Amino acid sequence: MQNQRRHRAALRRHPLTLALWATAFWLPASVLAAQDTATPATTPAAASSDSKQLETIVVTAQKREQQIKDVPIAISAYSGDFLKKYGLDNYQALGTLVPGLEIQMQSVANPSLSIRGITADLNDPTQEPRISVFQDGVSMSRSRGSFATPFDIQRIEILRGPQSTLFGRAAEIGALHFIENKAKPGNSSGFNIGFGNYSDEKLEGFVNTEFNDNIYGRLAVFYENRDGYVNNLSGGNLQGIDTAAVRGSLHFNIGDSNGIDLILNHERDTPPGTAFRSLIIPNRTASAQDIAAVNAWLRSSTGTGDIATFTLPNVSSGMDPYQADAERGRDLGSDRTLDSITLLGHFVINDNWSLHSTTGWRHFDSLEKFDADGSQVDLINFDEKAKGQQFSQEFRLNYDNGGNFTGFMGLDYTSETTSRDLTFQTDERSLYALLSPLAHELLTLLPVVSLLNPDGTPNVSRSKILGNIFLNPDHHETFGNDVDVTSTELFADGTWKVGDKWEFTLGLRGTHESATYGYFSAAGNFSALGRAFSGRTDPNTGAFLAACPDAGLDPNNPCNNLLFPATNGRLTATTSADSLVGRAIARYKFNDNTSAYASISRGRRPAMLRVREPDPTHSDPSDPDGDGISSIPAEIVMSYEVGLKGVTAGQRLAYDLAAYYYDYSHFQAQVLDPTVGPIAVDEDAGRAHAAGIEASLYARLSDHTTGFLNVGLSEGGFNGTDDQGRPQSLSGNTFRLFPKQKFSVGIDWTLPLSDNLEFFLRPNVTYQSKVFFEDENNPATFGHSFAGQIQQSAYSLVNLRTGMNFGSRWSLTFSIDNALNKKYLIDAGNTGLTFGIPTVIPGAPRMYGVSVSGRF
Repeated sequence: MQNQRRHRAALRRHPLTLALWATAFWLPASVLAAQDTATPATTPAAASSDSKQLETIVVTAQKREQQIKDVPIAISAYSGDFLKKYGLDNYQALGTLVPGLEIQMQSVANPSLSIRGITADLNDPTQEPRISVFQDGVSMSRSRGSFATPFDIQRIEILRGPQSTLFGRAAEIGALHFIENKAKPGNSSGFNIGFGNYSDEKLEGFVNTEFNDNIYGRLAVFYENRDGYVNNLSGGNLQGIDTAAVRGSLHFNIGDSNGIDLILNHERDTPPGTAFRSLIIPNRTASAQDIAAVNAWLRSSTGTGDIATFTLPNVSSGMDPYQADAERGRDLGSDRTLDSITLLGHFVINDNWSLHSTTGWRHFDSLEKFDADGSQVDLINFDEKAKGQQFSQEFRLNYDNGGNFTGFMGLDYTSETTSRDLTFQTDERSLYALLSPLAHELLTLLPVVSLLNPDGTPNVSRSKILGNIFLNPDHHETFGNDVDVTSTELFADGTWKVGDKWEFTLGLRGTHESATYGYFSAAGNFSALGRAFSGRTDPNTGAFLAACPDAGLDPNNPCNNLLFPATNGRLTATTSADSLVGRAIARYKFNDNTSAYASISRGRRPAMLRVREPDPTHSDPSDPDGDGISSIPAEIVMSYEVGLKGVTAGQRLAYDLAAYYYDYSHFQAQVLDPTVGPIAVDEDAGRAHAAGIEASLYARLSDHTTGFLNVGLSEGGFNGTDDQGRPQSLSGNTFRLFPKQKFSVGIDWTLPLSDNLEFFLRPNVTYQSKVFFEDENNPATFGHSFAGQIQQSAYSLVNLRTGMNFGSRWSLTFSIDNALNKKYLIDAGNTGLTFGIPTVIPGAPRMYGVSVSGRF
């Protein structure tokens, strides 16, 4: 299905590819000889008209234009030009720059965001986001539609801490806002074309034109295709890129002070698969000795124990993380489409009041095929079909009479529907071999079988169990969940100036929300193992529950499912709630360049329902009624923050310092719950906390040198006891994806060689300390050559950009990312962990390339 799209020749012939190339090089005859310039934004290290000072930084985080030094929030903001300069113009690279921000990209359809140690996992459509992701004022926070390739960006604003008053119900712990370049007066165009290792091809371009005095247009395009950096012995490669996107925008002036922007986005992603790599099963290059050692370990009862207590034998071959053996080969990968329409309106009512309207429609459709066991054995394969649609409308009135009070109030309505269907596929002959030690403990008549043949190929010699019950070599079953959410929100926020020094801000947002959750499990094609096993365990004894408890051992009595019993159609449950969140801030101005602030705010992640098949035995304590419906209470966070920000040294140094403390109740942790099945679920983990200090510095070090330094120091995790003093299940654990130390530093040095020629050098270094990939903080040590635990130890990445600028229009750039070729993980554990065979995903190795850009 996706193979031809990944062949280089076919890509070059693709009509959309050709159109993107043609658009980038098309320069209208009426183009002015002027560089395309953005509204004064967020470039922290760009020159102003006075080359000795930093450029003024303006943001709209508080729904009005302000210099960033005057915003009493922990906020980082960067212009598109700044991000390109340092090669930080992609989603995951942004996470290495911003203090307190982590971005993990398993695939385009499966991002995970973390701000100040609190993660917003976005792989389940029924999970409520903790972090709002906005594109031109429209939320795209939910599930598979939350990642859109950033290109032709004006600026990015990252707000840390509860921001529900400003950005809605999904901004419990922070927000990311991508503001794109809009159509504007004048004629301009530009392009960037690049090539790199792993057959990387990249193209960006834009054309902006002025049709008349009142109508402007802009077209921007993006294309990148890069082979995966993980070779797959079963065919193809993994962890690659294949993205094409286009954006069209129109601006209409209505009178002297009013305007409308219409923005249309389309993106298609068809990358190769995610590089899940088994931590236990070696690939087919392993030596016979190492294969025998792994088979012996898997046959032993040790392999069925707690992941935190077992240790593998010393396996030295077949474990290279960059050489996978995912058995579906080239068929693995994603196929995702994103479409959106945004309509922005700005209308001046009088000298004091203005009306702002934001209308958004978004749709995504995604199919991802992945090998969850990360091996050449047909054990745990999934096809995930996700889709969603969202409509939102916000009206906001802003008030500013130039006096002591400014504020806004408004109404927001959002309706969204998302669903995810998972088709599980396995060869029961191989799955039985993996589970045979457990099966033998349950019934000694069932033999223990080796998983691998001596040459590393799957052992499928066992075709039957208990005489006449045949193992299905191609078992598959489908299950899924969905949610339909509507919310109506009223909000207001105001700032009062008291004298020349003090400002006080108070904001509130009230929400009424209703949600219908759905779940289904369809009948599969036949399962022998489902007679004794399933994806679930008994919550009281830990024993496996049969998916078909009534089938018994009679081969004539059918059993269709293995993971979950089939339901009688789609099961649903509905809930509704009202909530109130807000913020209170006091700001003190020492002078025009320096201020301090203190804030307290309340964030909330809505309550959720978990729907599954009814349990007539009432054995699950999370479902005492046995109706298959269990609830997770709303998560509440109280945030306390102080900060100091300003500019000094003759406008040559900008600084932003913050310290915070979060107090959580009913923290919704994501865990692998074997009583539910082999998927991660949310549970009420009780009380939790987080605290930290952050610093951001931007400096003009000389007339030709600027630099930045970002530092984050943090501590946080699950408290020892809950509100009633009872021990908590995750007591003392650190949050997943939560480095306790993180910093990034970069320099931009230019050397003028003539009036129209300059050399530039832009190195940057990022560092982060150890992170766990699971809230359970599994520290399992594996004694083979691959990096050790379900965690990532501290590491640094060194990146470099260098090249030449030819006047203000042309530039030639040579780039290298991860220059020291550091090996690190971006994820570990994953679905395979539930089956006792955890996987890892390796991070990108050294990447290098060259690019040419021009502006006209």
